[in-house]
Amino acid sequence: MANKKYYGTGRRKTSVAKVTLVPGKGKVTINGRDVREYLPYETLVMDLMQPLVLTNTNEMFDVNVSVHGGGFSGQTGAIRLGITRALLEYDSTTDADSENSFRKILKAHGFITRDSRKKERKKYGLKKARRAPQFSKR
Repeated sequence: MANKKYYGTGRRKTSVAKVTLVPGKGKVTINGRDVREYLPYETLVMDLMQPLVLTNTNEMFDVNVSVHGGGFSGQTGAIRLGITRALLEYDSTTDADSENSFRKILKAHGFITRDSRKKERKKYGLKKARRAPQFSKR
């Protein structure tokens, strides 16, 4: 692993995250800021780190992320997918056997699939996407 970089792009709701994995000590940087400084809740940080923890690579890589759009939850989901894709790129370059491949581990936990849910558009005659105005008999 001669100081190679691994890339992954993740999307969730309206967020887009470009993730770069660089061999290092496990430092996570989002938009030039530390992960705990950028994200307001510890649960989001845990959610974001799951692919690294499952594959035991959290102390192996420094994670650099550029993310825009959406809120914290969407951005966290986008970053997680980006990390997963970068890990898959790393795993394909190493000579890993199929039994312990990252793909198998990450697929079992549902990290490879993109969450395609987005906000539904508002319809005319309604207050929101599905919320109708209050019915009045008189």
